Formats: sequence, structure tokens, C-alpha cells
Amino acid sequence: MLETILAISGKPGLFKLISRGNRNLIVETLDAQKKRMPAFAADKVISLADIAMYTDEKEIPLREVLKSIKEKEDGKIASIDYGKASREELYAFLGEVLPNFDHDRVYPSDIRKLVQWYNILIENGLDDFDETLKETEGNNLEDRK
Repeated sequence: MLETILAISGKPGLFKLISRGNRNLIVETLDAQKKRMPAFAADKVISLADIAMYTDEKEIPLREVLKSIKEKEDGKIASIDYGKASREELYAFLGEVLPNFDHDRVYPSDIRKLVQWYNILIENGLDDFDETLKETEGNNLEDRK
């Protein structure tokens, strides 16, 4: 599921991959409007399945971090107000779900984005973070370049 959920640099929110064009991707916003638009090769597009969080030992896939947040919040929207939370509150929140995260390489803005993405996914019923990766031919986002 996370393979087809995309973050696009410079554009707020998350997007669902709908189709691949000749030199672009067709994406749809994950909000009530469900607005479709193209994402071009010049846009920095990344699949949530390719994102990881730094820890003291290794990088933990975003899928596992989201699963930990879901368990902490009982599958509901995050209890922290990421927009108004202080640096210490954000670090305390992440410390509960990822105790050994790297304090030097994980910034408060990263935690805000993580919580925002989690909330968007939960609100849209995309909460199956246990789903295994599906190896499908041509599913690599780099193929669009």
C-alpha cells in the first residue's frame, strides 16, 4: 500500500499514484477533493515505502514507524498537535514509538511531517502498515525518467 502513496517535494499532503504517463505520473490528492494532476520528472517524488527514519543502529522503514504510532494511538488520529508542539514534545512523542531514534539526524520538522502523514493515512482508511511489499514489474518510480 505504501508503494503507491507518494510525497512530492514542494506540495503539501500525500498523493496516490493513479497512472503512469509517457513522461510523468498521474497522481491524486489524498483529501476530500481527490484532485488529479501530473507529477513530472523534475518534481522530487518519493514513495512512502522508500522512506526510513534514522536510529542509533540502523534505518527503520517508515512502515514500521507508522505501525508503532498506530499501536500507540489505537488506530486513531495522533494525540499530539504536531503544528503547535514544542521540540521537546515532538521528541518525547517519537521516543515513545521509536525509542532509539537518532536525535542528531531526526529534526522536529521530520517528526511533524511524520505525524501529519500518519493522520492523512488514518483519515483516508490507508492504515494497513503490515502489508508486505508486492513485487510487480515496472513498479519502480525511477522508470519514469
